[in-house]
Amino acid sequence: MTSRVDSELAELLELGDRIIGMATKGGATVAECLLRSGAELSARVRLGKPELVEEAAHRSAGLRVMKGKQVATTSTSDLTEGGIQRFVSDALELVELAQEDPFAGPADEAHCDPSLAPDLDLFDPKGGGVDAAQAIATAKIGEQAARDFDPRISNSEGATFSRTAGGAAIVLSSGFRAAYKGSYQSLSVVPVAEDEGGKKRRGYHWTAKRFLDELDDPKAVGEEAARRTLRKLGARSVATCEAPVIFDPDAARSILGMLAGCIMGGSIWRKSSYLVGREGTEVASSLVTIVDDPLIKRAPGSRPYDGEGLASRRNLVVEKGILRTYLCDSYSARKLGRKSTGNAARGGSAGVSASTTNFILEPGTDSNEAIIKGTKSGLYVTEMMGFGFNAVTGDFSRGAAGFWIENGEFAYPVSEVTISLNVDELYKRIDAVGSDLDLRTATAAPTIRVSRMTIAGSG
Repeated sequence: MTSRVDSELAELLELGDRIIGMATKGGATVAECLLRSGAELSARVRLGKPELVEEAAHRSAGLRVMKGKQVATTSTSDLTEGGIQRFVSDALELVELAQEDPFAGPADEAHCDPSLAPDLDLFDPKGGGVDAAQAIATAKIGEQAARDFDPRISNSEGATFSRTAGGAAIVLSSGFRAAYKGSYQSLSVVPVAEDEGGKKRRGYHWTAKRFLDELDDPKAVGEEAARRTLRKLGARSVATCEAPVIFDPDAARSILGMLAGCIMGGSIWRKSSYLVGREGTEVASSLVTIVDDPLIKRAPGSRPYDGEGLASRRNLVVEKGILRTYLCDSYSARKLGRKSTGNAARGGSAGVSASTTNFILEPGTDSNEAIIKGTKSGLYVTEMMGFGFNAVTGDFSRGAAGFWIENGEFAYPVSEVTISLNVDELYKRIDAVGSDLDLRTATAAPTIRVSRMTIAGSG
């Protein structure tokens, strides 16, 4: 398997060399090519029977060309000789029509060195080899475990096993050429329980890793999904109040994700973030340290270099509540009069923008249980619904569900409430950070507690 995939990467690099050669010969002063190949599989079962199996392979190329300060991008999945000829000629035609941009240009060639790329152990041949029968069997185990867990589990929205594996190559006219491969697989189980008045309560649990053998046991995933579903039975609203709010890791990840968009260089130069001009100032509680780290082995957001060929590096974004840096690609860095932080990401069309990698709110020392026990009264949030966040003002308001806490223990499940607070104040009011960080996804946070938020409920 390894040698086959390595030969695929070699083919991508060779194709990239050809495309770059054609583009520069056609008059481009800068040419940058991103090539991808891979395969995905997704299998869903419901009530013990296969409901959907999707499998697809893909190969694609994206090209960004520059002629002086003019820029154009294009992409194709037609990698036949004729398709490549059209693809390159389209880019060269488009660049002639583009307006000049004084900030356009490639990354600093002096910092594009493929020999600096570390081995981050991102590919598992075993995961990429999972076939439809294995995927269905795994999903069945997870769903059946949930259905067998308790007779109150009356239905199911199914269980889904997915895996993806493939390679990516970047070839630049500066001489940079490199490629790497990656894999990722996941299992989710979604049971349904009957509640009073015919209401249906849906819960879920999931596991995801780059390496197949590191996934949680499917039976354990199904059983935990059932537990999370059953504890929602009898959910009700609460009276409108101000109280502490605890976000479990899934909900905290969503809170962290809002910040990610606000610290991008593009948001800063466009002045579409409440954090404009805030570097070096307090933006969160002293308990909060946030990093963007693409160098964690086997983590979902890791990569050896960024989308412009710059070596990956760990960036300290918030240090004990103080905003230390914005995350920039070369373009947004030029707009802001600074250097790239190595955060360029390249989309399918080879267009470049800044993005996070492993964006992490670093864990504290308290366990999830200790944070709950230390909360006399408040709301524990496990889910948030809708989208209510204004990145310019920081205003935040979303529907939420979870549990009401009394005397350090869950008293009853809660639904149909809305939580709100300006995000700038929310981060400053974080008074507890848990130790339960789990890198199932590239944006990750442990349990966090906000000392006081407005909870709008039943009156």
